[in-house]
Amino acid sequence: MAGIDGFGTQLQRGDGADPEVFTTLGNSTNISGPGLSRETLDVTAHDSPDAWMEHLGSLKDGGEVSVDVNYDPDKHDLLIADFDDDEPRSYQLVFPTSPAATWSIKAVLTGFEPSAPYDDKLSASLTFKVSGKPVLS
Repeated sequence: MAGIDGFGTQLQRGDGADPEVFTTLGNSTNISGPGLSRETLDVTAHDSPDAWMEHLGSLKDGGEVSVDVNYDPDKHDLLIADFDDDEPRSYQLVFPTSPAATWSIKAVLTGFEPSAPYDDKLSASLTFKVSGKPVLS
């Protein structure tokens, strides 16, 4: 299978209205996630075949989405407002495919770390904790 160029992938933030309108949070340089994982239940018993442990799938976790951005202090208030908000907000990761593929998530901004090196650009790392089921469409 040939690779797909990730250039043009967008992180979009919902406005909470009905219907929801999404705005691209510009200047993303790297986006990763959601990092899906799943718990298991140990159902091993004294009569498990050949003394092998047995497991069932259990709760699923949408993990986190990490985003590195070229930091713009003019957008600081928006990021702090999301960080201060206890309720999950709607976000989308829109991939530059045809047709477009989109991860829709509800998430809480749990990490905001700006960086200002003396010999490079202003940047920030953002971490979002996914709440509920991410939907790929």
